[in-house]
Amino acid sequence: MKDRKLRLMVAKPGLDGHDRGARIIARAFRDAGFEVVYTGLHQTPESIVLAAIQEDVDMVGLSSLAGAHMYLFPEVVRLLKEKGVDDIMVVGGGIIPDDDIPRLRSQGVARIFTPGARLDDIVKWVRENVKPR
Repeated sequence: MKDRKLRLMVAKPGLDGHDRGARIIARAFRDAGFEVVYTGLHQTPESIVLAAIQEDVDMVGLSSLAGAHMYLFPEVVRLLKEKGVDDIMVVGGGIIPDDDIPRLRSQGVARIFTPGARLDDIVKWVRENVKPR
Protein backbone atom coordinates (compact mmCIF):
# COMPACT_ATOMS: atom_id res chain seq x y z
CA MET A 1 0.00 0.00 0.00
CA LYS A 2 2.89 2.37 0.65
CA ASP A 3 3.84 2.17 -3.06
CA ARG A 4 0.57 3.67 -4.26
CA LYS A 5 0.38 7.14 -5.78
CA LEU A 6 -0.19 10.01 -3.41
CA ARG A 7 -3.82 11.11 -3.32
CA LEU A 8 -4.15 14.86 -2.95
CA MET A 9 -7.23 16.99 -2.50
CA VAL A 10 -7.41 20.60 -3.62
CA ALA A 11 -10.25 22.43 -1.88
CA LYS A 12 -11.74 25.92 -1.97
CA PRO A 13 -13.33 26.63 1.41
CA GLY A 14 -15.61 29.56 2.03
CA LEU A 15 -17.10 32.17 -0.25
CA ASP A 16 -14.02 32.76 -2.38
CA GLY A 17 -15.19 32.47 -5.98
CA HIS A 18 -11.83 32.47 -7.71
CA ASP A 19 -10.40 29.05 -8.43
CA ARG A 20 -7.95 29.55 -11.28
CA GLY A 21 -4.93 29.06 -8.99
CA ALA A 22 -6.48 25.98 -7.38
CA ARG A 23 -7.16 24.47 -10.80
CA ILE A 24 -3.58 25.21 -11.87
CA ILE A 25 -2.24 23.50 -8.73
CA ALA A 26 -4.54 20.52 -9.26
CA ARG A 27 -3.31 20.17 -12.84
CA ALA A 28 0.33 20.46 -11.75
CA PHE A 29 -0.24 17.71 -9.17
CA ARG A 30 -1.89 15.50 -11.81
CA ASP A 31 0.93 16.13 -14.28
CA ALA A 32 3.43 15.19 -11.55
CA GLY A 33 1.78 11.77 -11.26
CA PHE A 34 -0.36 12.31 -8.17
CA GLU A 35 -4.00 11.31 -7.95
CA VAL A 36 -6.01 14.50 -7.50
CA VAL A 37 -9.47 15.25 -6.15
CA TYR A 38 -10.76 18.79 -6.69
CA THR A 39 -13.76 19.78 -4.59
CA GLY A 40 -14.83 22.87 -6.51
CA LEU A 41 -15.85 26.23 -5.12
CA HIS A 42 -17.69 27.24 -1.94
CA GLN A 43 -16.96 24.21 0.24
CA THR A 44 -17.49 24.16 3.97
CA PRO A 45 -14.81 22.83 6.30
CA GLU A 46 -17.21 19.99 7.13
CA SER A 47 -17.69 19.00 3.49
CA ILE A 48 -13.94 19.14 2.86
CA VAL A 49 -13.20 16.88 5.82
CA LEU A 50 -15.89 14.37 4.87
CA ALA A 51 -14.64 14.26 1.27
CA ALA A 52 -11.02 13.89 2.41
CA ILE A 53 -11.94 10.89 4.55
CA GLN A 54 -14.18 9.32 1.89
CA GLU A 55 -11.57 9.81 -0.83
CA ASP A 56 -8.79 8.47 1.43
CA VAL A 57 -6.47 11.37 0.58
CA ASP A 58 -2.99 11.84 1.99
CA MET A 59 -3.07 15.64 1.89
CA VAL A 60 -5.62 18.42 1.68
CA GLY A 61 -4.50 21.62 -0.02
CA LEU A 62 -6.72 24.56 0.89
CA SER A 63 -6.84 27.68 -1.26
CA SER A 64 -8.17 31.00 -0.01
CA LEU A 65 -8.09 34.43 -1.56
CA ALA A 66 -10.91 35.95 0.46
CA GLY A 67 -9.26 36.56 3.84
CA ALA A 68 -11.05 33.86 5.84
CA HIS A 69 -8.00 31.59 6.08
CA MET A 70 -7.49 32.19 9.82
CA TYR A 71 -10.84 30.52 10.50
CA LEU A 72 -11.23 28.07 7.60
CA PHE A 73 -7.79 26.42 7.58
CA PRO A 74 -7.62 25.70 11.35
CA GLU A 75 -11.25 24.55 11.27
CA VAL A 76 -10.39 21.85 8.72
CA VAL A 77 -7.50 20.71 10.96
CA ARG A 78 -9.78 20.74 14.01
CA LEU A 79 -12.52 18.72 12.31
CA LEU A 80 -10.04 16.11 11.08
CA LYS A 81 -8.78 15.70 14.65
CA GLU A 82 -12.34 15.58 15.97
CA LYS A 83 -13.01 12.66 13.61
CA GLY A 84 -9.86 10.90 14.83
CA VAL A 85 -7.93 11.49 11.62
CA ASP A 86 -4.36 12.56 12.30
CA ASP A 87 -2.63 11.28 9.17
CA ILE A 88 -4.06 13.61 6.51
CA MET A 89 -1.70 16.55 6.09
CA VAL A 90 -3.25 20.00 5.61
CA VAL A 91 -1.48 22.71 3.63
CA GLY A 92 -2.71 26.07 2.45
CA GLY A 93 -2.16 28.61 -0.23
CA GLY A 94 -3.46 31.87 -1.58
CA ILE A 95 -3.36 35.44 -0.38
CA ILE A 96 -2.02 34.83 3.12
CA PRO A 97 -0.30 37.70 4.98
CA ASP A 98 3.19 36.80 6.22
CA ASP A 99 2.14 37.56 9.82
CA ASP A 100 -0.57 34.88 9.65
CA ILE A 101 1.72 32.05 8.49
CA PRO A 102 3.31 31.23 11.89
CA ARG A 103 -0.13 31.25 13.54
CA LEU A 104 -1.53 28.88 10.92
CA ARG A 105 1.48 26.60 11.30
CA SER A 106 1.01 26.52 15.08
CA GLN A 107 -2.62 25.48 14.50
CA GLY A 108 -1.63 22.44 12.45
CA VAL A 109 -1.32 23.70 8.88
CA ALA A 110 1.88 22.03 7.68
CA ARG A 111 2.88 24.56 5.02
CA ILE A 112 1.62 27.74 3.38
CA PHE A 113 2.34 28.60 -0.25
CA THR A 114 1.85 32.21 -1.25
CA PRO A 115 1.62 33.87 -4.67
CA GLY A 116 4.84 33.50 -6.60
CA ALA A 117 5.57 30.00 -5.30
CA ARG A 118 6.87 27.95 -8.21
CA LEU A 119 4.81 24.91 -9.15
CA ASP A 120 7.96 22.79 -9.35
CA ASP A 121 8.89 23.81 -5.80
CA ILE A 122 5.41 22.95 -4.51
CA VAL A 123 5.47 19.54 -6.21
CA LYS A 124 8.96 18.89 -4.85
CA TRP A 125 7.85 19.81 -1.32
CA VAL A 126 4.86 17.45 -1.58
CA ARG A 127 7.07 14.60 -2.81
CA GLU A 128 9.50 15.13 0.07
CA ASN A 129 6.98 15.68 2.87
CA VAL A 130 3.72 13.87 2.17
CA LYS A 131 3.65 10.11 2.68
CA PRO A 132 0.89 7.67 1.73
CA ARG A 133 -1.45 6.94 4.64
